[in-house]
Amino acid sequence: MPTATVVICVYTEKRWDDIVDAVDSVVAQDVQAAEIIVLVDHNAALLSRAQQAFGPRGVRVLPNSKKQGLSGARNTAVEAASGDVVVFLDDDAAARPGWLAALLEPYSDPTVMAVGGVAHPRWPVRRSTAGARIDARPRVLPGSAPADGDATGELDWIVGCTYTGQPTEQAEVRNLMGCNMSFRREVFGRVGGFAEDIGRIGKNPLGCEETELCIRARQVYGTAGEKIRIVFEPGAAVDHRVSPDRVEWAYLRRRCWAEGLSKAAVSKLVGSDDALSTERGYVARILPGAVVRELKQKRVTSAAAVVVALGFTSAGYLRGKLPGATAGVRLPAAAPHGRG
Repeated sequence: MPTATVVICVYTEKRWDDIVDAVDSVVAQDVQAAEIIVLVDHNAALLSRAQQAFGPRGVRVLPNSKKQGLSGARNTAVEAASGDVVVFLDDDAAARPGWLAALLEPYSDPTVMAVGGVAHPRWPVRRSTAGARIDARPRVLPGSAPADGDATGELDWIVGCTYTGQPTEQAEVRNLMGCNMSFRREVFGRVGGFAEDIGRIGKNPLGCEETELCIRARQVYGTAGEKIRIVFEPGAAVDHRVSPDRVEWAYLRRRCWAEGLSKAAVSKLVGSDDALSTERGYVARILPGAVVRELKQKRVTSAAAVVVALGFTSAGYLRGKLPGATAGVRLPAAAPHGRG
């Protein structure tokens, strides 16, 4: 089994309890990481606090030496990493038991260059009119809510979680989800790091840098005549906390608009065919089914959310395709292999 560097990128002390939970969940894995890196994004107070809390536990706490934002932080971590595989876990996600072992197992196939896993939403606590605690799926996001809490919904990608339409068994996919993903370290040396012009900065919901990197890796290896596999492994599961502001209409609209803009930027870098290959099937098959189901079950709010999400994502994409809209977007250079 390859060695792993687990990276947790952090940017605000407001998530301190989540950060501690994330680190603890990695430390508790039955398969131990070769190293854990907490990468702090341009926040001196958080850097000091993290160094004091995690340094004595053997965790490497480093500052982002590149452009502010999640992509710059990840690229800094890649350059510092020594493991054969670089694993990324969000700062508001906690790994379930067996997560790292499941994530690393597919790498026994030398053609596997990236592996990602499931992210289950941990919904914000609400109260009924009688004051009872409710840990249920919010009405603005369609989907069922069984007792085990691990159901998916068609719009769960909006809150950074696994969504209906993704595989339920190990399968090859186009791209991974940033909350819970890993890459062979050699990939970054071949194709470069994450594109820092399209990644998240603080609460800015722009993204798709993981999608762009996965597509670019396929293209670069393919040009050299090498087959690579990017694998989705449902056995590698994490719980991803969903903050209350992310289950409101305002966030849904803003996130979907930003997704459209991001997809436009990705299509500029890697071409529209690859950038939208998965989305075409999702829009044609998954979303219409969600609307029909929600209407049959008299969940008009959830059905409307699907329509609104598609409309704002499409509008953002069209806006991003206008001349000059993505003028500053460029591909990153190949990254160093790291310390090992």
